Amino acid sequence: MKTKKCLECNIPIIGRIDKKFCSDYCRNTYNNKVNSESKNLIRNTNNRLKKNYKILTDLNSSGKTKTTRSKLIDHNFDFNTFTSIYTTKTGNVYYYVYNQGYLKLENDYYLLIKSE
Repeated sequence: MKTKKCLECNIPIIGRIDKKFCSDYCRNTYNNKVNSESKNLIRNTNNRLKKNYKILTDLNSSGKTKTTRSKLIDHNFDFNTFTSIYTTKTGNVYYYVYNQGYLKLENDYYLLIKSE
């Protein structure tokens, strides 16, 4: 009978016939390598969303306020990272980070709103 070897460290496996790894350490290491690229993308995107959400929440304590583009940029706001877009019947485009939204106004001003 052929001896199975650990997928991570290649040492012979003792135990159940369907076992793939010699230890929890090897199983975790192997799975972390396999999933690292997709996990990094998701982690980085979630971190940018959290950062944008915190900036909008901090600048919009009242639920509806105006701010400038430069103030958002000073806080390192990422205008390319948001969770949804809402276009009104009149054509206004709101960008949302979860329930915090912003609308570009004239002269580099932005309307910040919080939807309930």
